[in-house]
Amino acid sequence: MLEGLRQKAARGELRIPLPVGYVWGEAPGEVRFDPDEEVVHAVRNVFTRFAELGAARRVWLWFVEEGLSLPARRPAAGPLCWVRPSLAAVRQVLTNPVYAGAYVFGKTRTERRLDASGAVRCRRVAIAARSDWQVFLPEHHPGYVDWETYEANLQRLEANRPAHLKRPGGAVREGPALLQGLAACGRCGRRMYTQYRNGRSKPDYICTGGNGATRSCLCIAGSQIDRAVEEAVLEALRPAGVEAALQAAEQLEADRDAALEQLRLAEERAGYETMRAERAYRAVDPENRRVARGLEREWERRLEELEQAREAVAARERTCQRRLSAAERAAVLALGEDLPRVWHAETTTARDRKELLRELLEEAVIELPGDGERIRLVLRWRGGLRSELEFQRQRGRPAPLCTGEETVELVRRLAEHYPDRQISAILNRQGRTTVKGLRFTRNRVAVLRTSWGIPCYRAPDDPPEGDLVTVAEAARELGIAGSTIHRWLNDGFIAGEQLTPGAPWRIRMNDELRSRFVDEAPPGYIPMQDATRRLGVSRQTVLQWVKHGKLEAVHVYRGRRKGLRIRVLGDSPGLFDGTA
Repeated sequence: MLEGLRQKAARGELRIPLPVGYVWGEAPGEVRFDPDEEVVHAVRNVFTRFAELGAARRVWLWFVEEGLSLPARRPAAGPLCWVRPSLAAVRQVLTNPVYAGAYVFGKTRTERRLDASGAVRCRRVAIAARSDWQVFLPEHHPGYVDWETYEANLQRLEANRPAHLKRPGGAVREGPALLQGLAACGRCGRRMYTQYRNGRSKPDYICTGGNGATRSCLCIAGSQIDRAVEEAVLEALRPAGVEAALQAAEQLEADRDAALEQLRLAEERAGYETMRAERAYRAVDPENRRVARGLEREWERRLEELEQAREAVAARERTCQRRLSAAERAAVLALGEDLPRVWHAETTTARDRKELLRELLEEAVIELPGDGERIRLVLRWRGGLRSELEFQRQRGRPAPLCTGEETVELVRRLAEHYPDRQISAILNRQGRTTVKGLRFTRNRVAVLRTSWGIPCYRAPDDPPEGDLVTVAEAARELGIAGSTIHRWLNDGFIAGEQLTPGAPWRIRMNDELRSRFVDEAPPGYIPMQDATRRLGVSRQTVLQWVKHGKLEAVHVYRGRRKGLRIRVLGDSPGLFDGTA
């Protein structure tokens, strides 16, 4: 019986479970596309997106971002269902030879072994080598892709693995390095790694010689190499700029239509399932309530799914861009003639540039001939062409360390009023550091002043009237709390100076300020609450008038109602005229 099954499989007539997208026909060994148009469209979308994006993970992300589902059978011979896409499902479609038109049987074998207790254990093991498969019949049935495309997909999937070092290529990853995955060492021929310096802004191409040694086989800065490759690519693309722009516009429209078409097919499927549920509900005997209730719930569920499918289509139609008009297409073609501007545009990402580069280049070999002062770059273009570039190697010099102009200007202003020790305290309170990231000290401020020619602080020979004191000294002399001084500084009752945020407040203590603090209120001065009621304004407005000199105020030390007293008379200047 087993031999009969093998003979039947050898003729391609054994009806093994087929992957989604295929069904068995009526004739012996006949395999046809699934008659469900939505299933065929979803499977074709996987291969189309992989040919465009080049990585299984990006195909999976495209399905997720577009809100599309994939068909599946759970179990393998079970009914068809639609599930959320997964990376494993996408890879399974890309690696299954049945989708390339091949009939395959015997790709696995059973292994038996004894465990520690002596019991026999069995497991299924995949056979990697195609020559060891029991049956392999290419061109057995129509495929979603041809066999050459299938093998190219397998090679690209293998090259996308991060640990694969045998051939150039690989999936496009983050970072500005143009030759990531394409650079090869001109000494040993191995693939070169990419590393970044200065916050991923400057790439380096490194070859370790394949032995993991601490000393590299070749290590070279990549910025100059990337510029040379960029110029060569733009020069090669110049004759085909218009055609490339036209294909880009057509590809944009094709991507939009592919997602929208699959959503419309899903809406059509939901409508069919809803009609089936409705027919089943209407065909049941109304008196058989046990069955009718279940069919009614199924009908309601199908109606909800149909409404969700319609909303998904409507949302997609609202968000997707309309087709390019003749004028817009002409503008795109005009843009294609200026590829350098498109290449350097802010909307063009590093990933876009690397994707374009991989469509043109197969490999870039980097060499340092002679004494290493020149770089030789060998570019292998797709199609067999080869070009060589040789240019002088630039030796970068570190930029000189320099303190920021804002910090230098602040020190220049502070040095007119404060000594170096107090300047360092102000800079540290503002969170500023030296050019090497250190905290400021008196000596570092002095070095900074000397470097920029800033004179040190000198006390004035003829100081203005009154002593310039700190908040603590003013509070002690006036007999009030320091917090009250800060509050009055904010309210404007007393004036203060502060050169920059973080600098200490300075208050000039003179007779005029002392006269505002009395034991008893003079005649005509009333409490703040009475003043706001009489003037019909808020407390903040009264304080603003005091600040601008439109009202006079004193602070009373003693009595039951200590605090501010405001002088409010009918002839108070500037209160009710146009200047108030």
